[in-house]
Amino acid sequence: MTYENLDRKLVNALLGDGRASLRSLGEDLDVSVTTVSNHLSTLEDEGIINGYTPKVDYGALGYDVTAIVQLKVEGSSLPDVTEDLRHHKQMISVYEVTGDYDIIAIGKFTDTDGMNAQIKELLTDPDIKESNTSVVLNAASENEQFDLDLNDE
Repeated sequence: MTYENLDRKLVNALLGDGRASLRSLGEDLDVSVTTVSNHLSTLEDEGIINGYTPKVDYGALGYDVTAIVQLKVEGSSLPDVTEDLRHHKQMISVYEVTGDYDIIAIGKFTDTDGMNAQIKELLTDPDIKESNTSVVLNAASENEQFDLDLNDE
């Protein structure tokens, strides 16, 4: 029995169904439940799999406004501003980036008034030197994950 690419196959199977049982994963991958369990534990211990979470359609819950906020920040304050943004409830992604801006944050809001209020609150921080906000008109693709190539090991 060879386990070549088993970890990648296991990750791909979980991307397809994060609630799959160990038994069904073992059947799909043609390995024992114990093997699946051991490999899954290793992937979790190594931080490759960081948890299991539902895919939420925020639009269906009334969060119809997505904003992309670009910020220029005072250099030494970048870690503090980034950390502050991470704790804003409706900011779903926060990135430190290269280019014209230092941070890009993506937020979900129920309406433009809520978005405007949160952005204005952010801009009271004296370490934020400049901002640019774009409102998403149409999400052609969002929160997509991709299957791992089985030939990259």
